[in-house]
Order: sequence, then C-alpha cells, then structure tokens
Amino acid sequence: MARAERNARYGRYVGGPDPLAPPLDLSEALEAVSEGVMAGYSPQQSMREFLRSGGRDLPGLDELAGDLNRRRRELLEKHHLGGTLDEVARLLEQALLAERGQLARDTRMDALDRTMREMTLENLPDSPAAAVGELAEYDWASTDARESFRRIQDLLGREALDARFSGMKQALENATDADRAAVSGMLSDLTDLLDKHSRGEDSREDFERFMDKHGDSFPEQPRDVEELIDTLAARSAAAQRMMNSMTPEQREELMALSQQAFGSPELSDQLGRLDGLLQTLRPGEDWDGSSDFEGSDGLGMSEGAAVMAELGDLDRLAEQLAHSDGSPLSELDLEAVARHLGHSAAVSVQTLARIEREMRESGYLSRRPDGDLRLSPAALRKLGRSLLRDAARRLSGRSGARETRVSGAAGEQTGASRQWQFGDVASWDVPRTVTNAITRSAAEGRPTGQRLRLLPEDIEVRESEARTRAAVALLVDTSFSMAMEGRWVPMKRTALALHHLISTRFRQDRMQLISFGSLAQTRTIESLLSLDARYEPGTNLHHALLLAGRFFREHPTMQPVLLIVTDGEPTSHLLAGGEPWFAYPPNPETIRTTVDELDRVARFGARTTFFRLGDDPGLSRFLDALARRVDGTVVAPEVDDLGAAVVGRFLHTRRSGPGAGDPWSAGGRWAG
Repeated sequence: MARAERNARYGRYVGGPDPLAPPLDLSEALEAVSEGVMAGYSPQQSMREFLRSGGRDLPGLDELAGDLNRRRRELLEKHHLGGTLDEVARLLEQALLAERGQLARDTRMDALDRTMREMTLENLPDSPAAAVGELAEYDWASTDARESFRRIQDLLGREALDARFSGMKQALENATDADRAAVSGMLSDLTDLLDKHSRGEDSREDFERFMDKHGDSFPEQPRDVEELIDTLAARSAAAQRMMNSMTPEQREELMALSQQAFGSPELSDQLGRLDGLLQTLRPGEDWDGSSDFEGSDGLGMSEGAAVMAELGDLDRLAEQLAHSDGSPLSELDLEAVARHLGHSAAVSVQTLARIEREMRESGYLSRRPDGDLRLSPAALRKLGRSLLRDAARRLSGRSGARETRVSGAAGEQTGASRQWQFGDVASWDVPRTVTNAITRSAAEGRPTGQRLRLLPEDIEVRESEARTRAAVALLVDTSFSMAMEGRWVPMKRTALALHHLISTRFRQDRMQLISFGSLAQTRTIESLLSLDARYEPGTNLHHALLLAGRFFREHPTMQPVLLIVTDGEPTSHLLAGGEPWFAYPPNPETIRTTVDELDRVARFGARTTFFRLGDDPGLSRFLDALARRVDGTVVAPEVDDLGAAVVGRFLHTRRSGPGAGDPWSAGGRWAG
C-alpha cells in the first residue's frame, strides 16, 4: 500500500516574535540612549525617545501612532451613517411600488377600498420614519409589499440589537415570533440582573443562571457580571456615539423608526432602559463623543456602531501612546493593535517592549538610590568599545594603512600572548596568529589549497611588561558655544573612547578628565556624559591647566600627556582669591595668566596637543602660538573626526617621541 503524500506549507510565525529569529541586539538601543544622555537628557527620556522613533528596521511608537491616525481618517473618509435610513427608504419604495401595482391590477377590489388605499399611499409624509409609522397598521394588498414592509421592521430590530449584542443581525435573519419573544425575554432578564447589580443585591448564582439561559447571545463568554457590563457598555457607548455623530435630521428619523422595530415600540423601550443602566454602571465610558464622517459608503446602525467601536479603540490606543510619563508599552492592548493595524504592528510593539525590558535586565541601565536610571559601567564599556571601533575605522581611512606597531615600545615581552584589540602597541605573535587562521579556515571547511586569509579575531599579540607609564590629562571645553555649534556630543564621545582605550589597553596609565567653562572641574566619565549644556560666560583654560598641573605633580614618575579640546580663546581666569574673572574680547591679563600656567605645565615635560574646533582665525593664531611655545601640536579635525584625532594623537605620543609621523598632523607639528 503506497504511503499517502503529505504536503507541508510554511508561512509566517503568528504566535508573536519569531522564536527562530536571532537574539535581540541591544546595541542600537544602547547607542541611542547613550547619545541622548550625552546630549543632556536622562536615560528615561532617552529610552522613551528611542521607543518612539524606533530603529533602522523596527518601527517606533510614533510610526504606530501615525498608522492609527491614518486608519481613523480612512474610516471617516470612507463612510457615512445614513446606511440604515437609505435601506429603509429603498425597502419602503419597493413596498409602495409593489402595492400600487397590486391595486392597479386587482379588478375585484371594491372601488371605494381601492380609492382609500391609493389616497393613503399618495398622502404619505416625505419622512421615511413618519411614513413607516403611518403604514404600521396598513392592510397590505400585495404579498410582496407586505414582505418588504416586514423586512423594514425586522431590519430596524436586528440593527438595534446588533449595535449592542455582537452577531444578532445574522442570528435574527428570518426570525420567527418565537425568536423575537426569546430576545425580549433575554432583555428583560438582563435588565433585571443589571438593576439588581446596581443596588448591590445580585449574587454569583444570579449571573450563572442568566448565562445558562442566555449564554448563546454572548459570544464573548464573560466570566462574571463585571465583564458582562464592560462588554455591553463599550458597545452601547459606541452606539450612542454613532447617534451623536449623525445630523439632527438623521438622528430624529432613526429614533422615530426605532419605535417600529419588530412592529412595536417594546424593543426600543427595553433597549432604552438597558442603555440607561449601562451608563449608570459605567459612567467612565465615552457616551458623549462624536465623529465627522465624510464618505459615501453608508453604514447601518450595527455597522456604524462597530465602526464607532473601532474608532474608540483607535482613540484609546492613541491616548496610551500619548502618555508622557513613563513607557506606554505596558498599557498597550496588543490584541487591539493586531486587530486594527495587523500582526506585524503587534510584533513591533512586542519587540520594543522586549528591548525596554532587556535594557534594564541586561544591566545596561542601573537604578540610583534616588530611583533615577543611569548608564551602568557595562553600558559605558560597550559604548566605549563601539566608539573606539569607529575611531579605528576613521584612523585607518585617514592613514591609508594599518598603523605600524613598534616592537618593544610598550615594554619587555613576557612570553604570553592575548587577542589583539584596537590600540595594542605590542608586536604580533605570528605563529599563534597563523595557527588561529588555519584552525578557523579548517572549521569553515575551506579547501586546503586556498590562500590563507587573516581576520582580526585571528590576531594575537605578545604580552609585555610596561616600561613607561603615562599620566593623561584630557581638557575639554564645556562653554556654551560647544553646544551651540553641535560639538557637545562629539566631545563626550571622544572622552569616552579615550577613557575606554586607556582603561582596557593601557591599564598602567592614569587619566584625568577636566572640563572648563567659567570654571574648571575634574570629572568622572559618568559625570561628564551626564553634564547638561548651560549658558555660563567664560572659557577658563587657565583653571583647567592648574588642575592638570596638580594631576601631573601627583604622578611624578609617569610621562605627562596633555590633550586640550576647545573651540574658543580663553575669556576667563582665576583671581588670587579663587573666583573667576570674565572678559570678552579676551583680556590681556587672561591671556597672560593662561600662558604662564601653560609654561608651568610644560616644565613637567608634558607632550601637548591642542584640538581646535571651528575656523575662528583668532583661535587658530592663538593655539599655533601656544603650540610653538611648548613644542606641541595643533590638530584641526572635523567635528565627526574628533574622536579619531584624539585617540590617534594619544597613541602617537605613547609610541614615539616628538617629530614622528602622525596622520593627524602636518610633518608631526602643526595641522590646520
């Protein structure tokens, strides 16, 4: 017996994010949060901004909000709310046409009876609601006309019920008198239950008896009376908003027609009582809202209520997204997102929620004792690695080749080796590097005859014991012009890249961060990254050099390295009492005290580099003069190249003495 063939079909995973997708990459979120922190925002604000803007391949909450708004506009521009009235008018015209034809053909009818009927039909009011009311007791001669008029009454009843109870319109199609009686009984029992609940007199048994008897009318299968009320109130409020959205004439017509539902006002009265109870039990629902429909596609009462319910969902989602305090992700209704915007939108929301959660759980964001979040040391290390890689790429592009390593320049070899990282000054361990490349190629299944390719992860360098240690003072200008000219964040990125390089590859060195505005201050990398740009007059390089000199005195056995990043001439200096004195244009006394302090720092033998930002001719002349005075260097990088320039100059000073080739300087002295 031949085995039956089995066909397999593969498609998109629909249970949420793809379980076979690669692990979540937090680097993009971390970089965005870090950029926000360096720009002066809190980690919470920066995280919220990332969630709103999204990533390269991940829609953010702002895009989701735009989709919600487009869907809302599409509904309003496509539909109008006169569908039930249009259908009633069509059925009424059909009934009258059939009746007039029957009267004209029926020769056996009494002439007076025919005349009275014709007069009744000819004198009907223009209003469909009034006409239906007058014809409620009319004895139709035409069977087709009677059926069309009955369909009007049934339509009104089914529409009114379906607006409040899902699926009633289909369930009551071709309903019998027994079906209508059952609906009337359900409504009577429901209003009795809700009335008891409003007085606090109902019990669990009351709800269970009601559901045992009428559960088929509630496909949502509520678990208790509160869930039942929630479901009914949401639909009833949507029906009320639909009525509010109609023109006064449409609303008056529909309310008059509702009295003819199923041929009597009983259903309208029962629904009115139910709506009143629901509004009392759920006053927080939007009972008074309305929307302006502009389209040509007519909606009946039930379809209109469904559209109003969808508009309500869209408005609730938009309101959740608009919350400014905290993340809205925990409040978003994923089922509603998927229902209105599709599966992919819900998956995007889940992914954003995972990113937010894992950013906290991964340790990249840590909570301070006061409850605020901050970038953790792990986050700073990861970001520092990323910035250092970027600096390496820019250095490689500027120098045109891999930088030459000077064997033994960093110290005596120990015989051990380790994996190469950017910034290493030790020589390669060639045997181990080649062995790593051969092992990797074999594992990848490459043919043995192919040329061997070296990758960065193959490289190992020889460990050495440091013979010289450096005391590195990085002085960064934090005057307001740095922020105004877009140099604030690049300055912080530069400081973090250099800090990471020294703390991981030059652990024997010591680094001091010094910021200078109207006053100078020593800082940790964390405090510099979180520093806000504030307006304060003065560029106090004099005070910064005082702090650098103190740092060099504390490390007398180390080689001093002085790196100064600035975009303006000194306009402030310290007076004898320690208070700052500001003058613009730069005062000769400020210039003199700054130069004197630079001379004192130079006596430590500091290798000095000035990084000039901007094209100010006065600053260029001033820094050139300072560099000549202390045998230093001026580098004038573009702002995006600042990190690579500072890292490159640091490596240059750690490898060689003055005068050696450097891609960031012209002839090793002045550039720019």
